[in-house]
Amino acid sequence: MSSADNLHTNHHAHVAQQPAVTIVVVTFNAAEVLEHCLQSVLQQPFKNYQLLVFDGQSTDDTIDILHKYNKYISYWQSEPDKGIYDAMNKALPFVKGKWVYFLGADDELLPGFAKMAEQLHDAQTLYYGYCYKEGKRTNKRLTAYEVAKINVCHQAVFYPSSVLTKYKYKIEYVVYADHALNIQCWGDPNIRKKFIPLGIARFNETGFSSYAKDRVFEAEKPGWIKQYMSRYIYIRYLFRKWKAKQKRELNFR
Repeated sequence: MSSADNLHTNHHAHVAQQPAVTIVVVTFNAAEVLEHCLQSVLQQPFKNYQLLVFDGQSTDDTIDILHKYNKYISYWQSEPDKGIYDAMNKALPFVKGKWVYFLGADDELLPGFAKMAEQLHDAQTLYYGYCYKEGKRTNKRLTAYEVAKINVCHQAVFYPSSVLTKYKYKIEYVVYADHALNIQCWGDPNIRKKFIPLGIARFNETGFSSYAKDRVFEAEKPGWIKQYMSRYIYIRYLFRKWKAKQKRELNFR
């Protein structure tokens, strides 16, 4: 199969003239879960979206499923990539929506997605809700300091497309490039953040981030906080790390 056979623009897919939201699904050998994910998108009562799928050249039945759902997908491609965040970056030139929403192939949209999408009004505002992980809510309203400590579940976030023109995922961070992006967003005074308490998605704990480590990001994370957040947050974060280290050493003794 030639590379051209794995690039599909569907001019007949349902896409609003100027969609409010672009949904980006990234996949690799996701045949067991992808159809359920796509069904959760198609069942949403909110239809003002563009659907993109970027596959990392799967060798299972993922491509067959994409062909099956071709008429519902605005554009999909299958080619080698350098990981999840490289695939997300590749999708950005195809985005037509005012907001961008990233969904894993093993995730499921919930009714809160449509409710949130109906409340997107300010194109310069990052809107976020929460997800469900093993039946529990992932987050609440988060301050910049809290985002410095812990990541926001990316399946809970609607990013203004302008944000992803300004910032891109750092693909050298194989697991937590989204945390680096969120540190930039919460530290940027020009990006408004609005929390709406809605459950947007259910995400699967068996995905890549559930078992992989990101030692490069963990080593460089303090530098991100120093660069993009306030001096107060940076010092507070360092003090918290120091206290945690002292506690570990005390327990070791």
